[in-house]
Amino acid sequence: MAIQWMQEALVLHRAGRLAEAEALYLKSLAADEDCCAALHLMGLIRIQQGRAAEALPYTERALALQPGTPDTLSNYAIALQSVGRHQAALAVLETAVRISPNDSGAWNIRGALLAKLNRHEEALAGFDRAVALDPANEAAWNHRGLTLVALGRPEEALASYDRLLQLRPDDVEARNNRGLALKALGRASDALAEFNRIVQQAPAHAGAWVNRASVLRALDDADQALQSYDRALALQPNMPEALASRASCLWTRKSDVAGAIADLERLVAIRPDYPYAQGELLHMQQHAGAWRDLARARSALDERVRSGKRVVEPYAYQGLSSSPADLLAAARIYAQDKYPPLPATRRCRRREGKIRLGYLSGEFRAQATMHLAAGLFEHHDRSRFEVTGFDNSREDGSAMRRRVIAAFDEFVSIRGRSDREAAQLIAQQEIDILVNLNGYFGAHRMGVFAHRPALSQVSYLGFPGSLGADYIDYILADAEVIPAGAERFYSERVVRLPCCYQINDSTRPRPARVTRAAHGLQETDFVFCHFNQSYKVTAEMFALWRRLLEKVPSSVLWLLESNALFAANLRCEVARSGIDPARLVFAPPLEHSAHISRLALGDLFLDSLPCNAHTTASDALWAGLPLITCRGEAFAGRVAASLLHAVGLAELITENLDEYESLAHRLTQDRAQLQSYRDRLTRDPARLPLFDTARTTREIEAAYEEMMARCREGMLPGPR
Repeated sequence: MAIQWMQEALVLHRAGRLAEAEALYLKSLAADEDCCAALHLMGLIRIQQGRAAEALPYTERALALQPGTPDTLSNYAIALQSVGRHQAALAVLETAVRISPNDSGAWNIRGALLAKLNRHEEALAGFDRAVALDPANEAAWNHRGLTLVALGRPEEALASYDRLLQLRPDDVEARNNRGLALKALGRASDALAEFNRIVQQAPAHAGAWVNRASVLRALDDADQALQSYDRALALQPNMPEALASRASCLWTRKSDVAGAIADLERLVAIRPDYPYAQGELLHMQQHAGAWRDLARARSALDERVRSGKRVVEPYAYQGLSSSPADLLAAARIYAQDKYPPLPATRRCRRREGKIRLGYLSGEFRAQATMHLAAGLFEHHDRSRFEVTGFDNSREDGSAMRRRVIAAFDEFVSIRGRSDREAAQLIAQQEIDILVNLNGYFGAHRMGVFAHRPALSQVSYLGFPGSLGADYIDYILADAEVIPAGAERFYSERVVRLPCCYQINDSTRPRPARVTRAAHGLQETDFVFCHFNQSYKVTAEMFALWRRLLEKVPSSVLWLLESNALFAANLRCEVARSGIDPARLVFAPPLEHSAHISRLALGDLFLDSLPCNAHTTASDALWAGLPLITCRGEAFAGRVAASLLHAVGLAELITENLDEYESLAHRLTQDRAQLQSYRDRLTRDPARLPLFDTARTTREIEAAYEEMMARCREGMLPGPR
């Protein structure tokens, strides 16, 4: 009878009728508790039911009776892995492949576990063995493709998915993964065609709609991308990936901070542990000036960073944290998670002659970084340096983009290339020093640096802090932004320039004559200015500025109009204090030269913490607008102090917010002093060290030459 039960159970099991099969397996075990087949298959059913912990007693009993049975060993390993006992599972699989070295399935399961443990090279070797033993092992081909993508080798992954689709032409998941590989290769149009095919074949595939949207974003079609996200969320209203991605698209492409906040609030409600969602929500709330309960949420965020959680992206964290240690921790977490070191692209030995510099940026256009750095590219000494731009920027048709392209000896687009292809190109050009001008800001390509295509790799200008990645060798700084003793907060070796780290362009336009009336300002008002992006305005800073408005009745606060929600929330905030909301004046974004001209209309620029004004501070000083700052703890909170030192106005640096508030109020009563500051700034500003482009370029070149000297001597990166 037991034999008949087993036969019937196997038929039911193969048909997916698990509960009926289970009943018959249990009957067989009641008749013969040592029936190995029934024990093994009961373990398998428990795994298929998602009850892995209950599978363990069955598989352990089966192995005790018949040690070394390959299928049972594999099921035992799967059950162990499912309950988090990864090392034990790996030990079992090592036994399985040793006993049955020709078992393709065991090699595949072993590879999948190694991939989960981020041991991708070992995993790939296992998948290669699996498909060599059984070229029809569909699961192994799929796992092989996923692992190759993780290793930054999407072109080889594509071949795996092509092989899998030969075996299963209608496999939607294989086609979906193939589309992702095409996207990673920079073949956005081909990837879009793949995802279009999937949503036609399987219109209820929410993941394909999300992936289609991500490709449309890469193709700068935000409207179609948002429609795809909407389709995904109509199918799965609580799909975390769709909510996170739609929030990002709403903010970055539509400036819809309210929509982004709504999606992120929904996301953290259903998945509080979704990677980086809580940090992004706080970042958006900062953008909106929505500060209620923000202090508590920020404290909780800090604790999670200290616990090693993937809770906030480094760029967003700079507007929330003043702790250099916490900022480094967040950067390390993010770098390891998103941009771990990849196999180094083969590089030739350094040739003799000029140092070959490469600048990689996604902002070679009319953007803040270029308003600073264009003169650097132009001033490099071509007798000692060859200078190449590696471009990940969108074409904006601007005069700045044309100027930057002309400034390089060679200008190479990498926008349509995969990280690996871009790294190979850089290595082929024998670039000695590759400079990362983005860090984690904007259209960055950290994945290219993860392949280490250059002899030395440097972080400069775009990201004021550590990138937390061991393949970035150096960070260019100065003694103010990274003071002596703070090196421990940087994974990079710190190279300090003698004056200010920030390059400036001495050919930027001088302010044109404009009137206050043209910008909605009264001639008789004292105009406090703050033109940073809204996420840099904290509740603490705004409370201080509000007190200044109370103390100086004839004053206004002139702010950048970042988004409508920000303006509405700040107006409500001052109204609650009895201040006329009309005393907050919001200025729309303007073209750079017009922006500098209007800056000259202000009386005093009020800096922010924990993240200072950076390019905006330089613009203000260039326009002759005095600026006060409070020296912070981290790089991002010390930039304005560095700039003020470099224009000879160190007396406008304060050490705490009480001093800052007192100084600001005192200057409103001393117009003569303010005018003296303005005179010092406007009397031939190009003579000031901050705006001496040629001088700063020579200092940067000296740093590069020292890096190359150390490289020639076979020395590791070291401090200046």
